[in-house]
Amino acid sequence: MKEEKERIRAYIWKLLEERGVARFPKPISGRIPNFVGAEEAAEKLSEQEEWKEASVIFVSPDSPQRHVRYLGLVQGKLVIMATPRLRERFLLLDPKGIPITRYSEASTISGAFKYGKKILEVPKIDLKVTGSVAVDREGGRVGKGHGYSDLEYGILGEIGAIDGRTPVATTVHDLQIVERVPMEPQDMPVYLIVTPSRVIRTGKFGNPRILWELITQDIEREIPLIRYLRGEFLKGSDA
Repeated sequence: MKEEKERIRAYIWKLLEERGVARFPKPISGRIPNFVGAEEAAEKLSEQEEWKEASVIFVSPDSPQRHVRYLGLVQGKLVIMATPRLRERFLLLDPKGIPITRYSEASTISGAFKYGKKILEVPKIDLKVTGSVAVDREGGRVGKGHGYSDLEYGILGEIGAIDGRTPVATTVHDLQIVERVPMEPQDMPVYLIVTPSRVIRTGKFGNPRILWELITQDIEREIPLIRYLRGEFLKGSDA
């Protein structure tokens, strides 16, 4: 299954480059690829009911989702981001505390650190928006291969910020939709796929939780929040 996911990633990275729709930062290999039309996909996402009904949105720090973060601020939503590799908890961007002329800067990773607030207690999230390398019409998703989005999904579930009815959306290029993505138990599915030209509702919800048997010592060392939650998990097991 892991080999099949890697094959899909390599295929999409090559395809986007060959079709001329890959954008900075490059090379896109090894990344959530930025693409021509990312802003149009973000605008189309903002027209959906799941977005309109959301007051708090969680958006990945990936390049193609920058305009998603910007639109969230412009429309008065609380925007929450994971810090890269989850090393420094989460960032809360409150548009009320950011000058309007700085919304564009605040939607970048460096700007989010400048204008955002690091938090551990995350408010209830109405919509989670993620970056993807490839997706399928049944809700399958594959990221760049490090597992941070899936882990963050589990963490948010463990701390009560999301649950099994929280929709997950992704903005991608049409070329990133494939026939099938193999899914493992820890993988985060997507409910809503938005491209520059169309909207696909897969109807797929996940079960946001941490599969502790998959958490290695290396992961615990790298992510302090995992160590904290592991302690809470063990305390609950002893109760």
